[in-house]
Amino acid sequence: MQLNSLGFPRIGRRRELKFALEKYWRGESTQAELHEVAKELRRTHWQWQVAAGIEQVPVGDFAFYDQVLTLSATLNAIPDRHRGEGAIDLDTLFRVARGRAPTGTDAPASEMTKYFNTNYHYLVPELKQDQVFSIAYEQFFDEVAEAQALGYQAKPVLLGPVSYLYLAKTVGQDFDKLSLLPNLLKAYADILARFAAQGVTWVQLEEPILALELTADWQAAISEAYQALKTAQVKILLTSYYGSISHHQALVSALPVAGLHLDLVTAPEQLALFANALRADQILSAGVVNGRNVWAAEVDLIVERIGSVARDLGARLWIGSSCSLLHSPVDLEVETTLAPTLRQQLAFAKQKLLELANVRQLLQAPESVAAKEIVNTCLARREAKAQAADAKVIARVAALTQADYERVSEFTERQAVQQRKYRLPLLPTTTIGSFPQTPAIRGLRSRWRKGELSDAQYTEQLQQVTRDTIDRQLKLGIDVLVHGEAERNDMVEYFGEQLEGVGFTKNGWVQSYGSRCVKPPLIYGDVSRPKAMTVDWAVFAQSLTDKPVKGMLTGPVTILHWSFAREDISRDTIATQLALAIRDEVVDLQNAGIGIIQIDEPAFREGLPLKQSEWQAYLDWAVNAFKLSAAGVVDETQIHTHMCYSEFNDTIAAIAAMDADVITIETSRSRMELLNAFEDFEYPNEIGPGVYDIHSPNTPSVEAMVHLIEKAAQKVPVRQLWVNPDCGLKTRTWDEVEPALKNMVDATRELRRRLG
Repeated sequence: MQLNSLGFPRIGRRRELKFALEKYWRGESTQAELHEVAKELRRTHWQWQVAAGIEQVPVGDFAFYDQVLTLSATLNAIPDRHRGEGAIDLDTLFRVARGRAPTGTDAPASEMTKYFNTNYHYLVPELKQDQVFSIAYEQFFDEVAEAQALGYQAKPVLLGPVSYLYLAKTVGQDFDKLSLLPNLLKAYADILARFAAQGVTWVQLEEPILALELTADWQAAISEAYQALKTAQVKILLTSYYGSISHHQALVSALPVAGLHLDLVTAPEQLALFANALRADQILSAGVVNGRNVWAAEVDLIVERIGSVARDLGARLWIGSSCSLLHSPVDLEVETTLAPTLRQQLAFAKQKLLELANVRQLLQAPESVAAKEIVNTCLARREAKAQAADAKVIARVAALTQADYERVSEFTERQAVQQRKYRLPLLPTTTIGSFPQTPAIRGLRSRWRKGELSDAQYTEQLQQVTRDTIDRQLKLGIDVLVHGEAERNDMVEYFGEQLEGVGFTKNGWVQSYGSRCVKPPLIYGDVSRPKAMTVDWAVFAQSLTDKPVKGMLTGPVTILHWSFAREDISRDTIATQLALAIRDEVVDLQNAGIGIIQIDEPAFREGLPLKQSEWQAYLDWAVNAFKLSAAGVVDETQIHTHMCYSEFNDTIAAIAAMDADVITIETSRSRMELLNAFEDFEYPNEIGPGVYDIHSPNTPSVEAMVHLIEKAAQKVPVRQLWVNPDCGLKTRTWDEVEPALKNMVDATRELRRRLG
């Protein structure tokens, strides 16, 4: 009974890859030095997996920026604006991701969006009608050879051809992406042949789109693809994750593949269906350990669920995680400050490997001493969870009525009141919230946490940073200001540290995109807010200017999705508890004189189930959670929200139902294409489409932003439009931020002159 690792986090347990990448991008190290850091990380992670009992180490799960981008480079699918005259190399990939032309001039970065319903972002492939696919980048093959040289059996991990096409966008002429499939399959056949020549036995081809409700043409494409690849001299493990694929059972069971991986965490019920249809020459990989959470697996309960199938299949059953462990922090061993009762409930990626071994131990030797210790540990964990309940929070949720979810007046009435109060100009300008977290600011926080600065000293110095941030915005001429969030480490972690029922780690980092990592809080119990979290900083910033300064909060749905939430409490219950905590903060901000309050929900769409038939139930509670958080204020208090890197067409009605007075969204990478949803729906409230991409170091010109605002005005009435960047400016430097914001304000003034 093999243990199956679908993929491992690549950032390193102390974010070694992040720091190596950023050092290289700053020109402070060579590419050879970057490669050496990456090689050492791969070696370490393979060693851990083999030590845990993994026989075939995953190769291809490592990427310097994004694994979909690496695949695009391998397939020679690089946008022309980022190509050089020579071969595709690592710098080519960085140009695609960060927005550069080969000459060093600006070139729009490829669009970035969330990978299915996760908080991981991938670089969207751009495909032309005459696209030719061929092997053009050697990273996959080099890493297979690297693993083999260390004595490991390599199992390459690749996004499957149909899912790759599904995630891609077409450029140039409008055409059916599936017309590219025959050509793409030839390139995949060449890749598999290269792997076979290297001595590879198994290749993991991932088709996560199987969890979607696919139309007939995409179902046919799955069948066509795997019929075409059946002659490959390697065994294909067809891999699904993030949901049930039972609705495609007949299609999948008929495919000529050597093995099938199922996500049995999100959909345990599909095991029997596929096990009964398994051919005698196939293996089944059971994804029983959650690859997307940090809570220790209930190994004893897992074994109860799969025991009969395990007995029937024997060695034809593999034990694996539900999906790649990319979405988990790396190693619990580096956490030294967690409370013992919380620590015993956790498992990071390295520990999840051991959980796979524990499942096998219980299946194969249930009466052994080791097995009994595993069961006793599971029982102790469940007892600790039961002790985290908060009766007051549970009672408050139970007492809610429909009136608690609604604003006092309709939007049109609120809008008139707010216009009289704030007297903002046409196309009001603002930013999304954060300003650069400079090394000096991070150093202050580090010294304070170490006790080298007193609370008073820390506050005094951050107040000076806030003064500077306000002054810079006033000089730029921005209409609605923000305090800059210098005191915050992360938009979710900052709040998690101040909520009851929520814990946090020191090194529980996961990758969001590129070198960007986040450290999600741990929601281990019922959630409440013991005291105000942001009021003092908002009031201080507002005291520095007569212009409105937004209060900045993270919304309940985003806190939920970007935290590691307990699995034995429903997500809608947790969202409601979080909404009440944020509602208390919103009311306190209003009562302290803050008239504009932003409740960010960038993860709102991320939570959508992959099957459209299941969307409405999610949207109902997600919309209600936001409304509950915002509905405690008077009409003249203006509620903003922010969303980024999402397709809005499918959820536009739900976004409108949230009833925020103003929504700001990411649109610049799509060149305002995402605004089509707001045009077609006739979105009723006000909207700020981002006019420049903050994830690129490029400084957009006044002309470019004028063009984007004009495009926006063709889709949304100009009286409803705000002007703002795509997202927060935390990751940028002041040298990048100020010229870009100056151009943004100048572009807005130019349009105001034109529009009269």
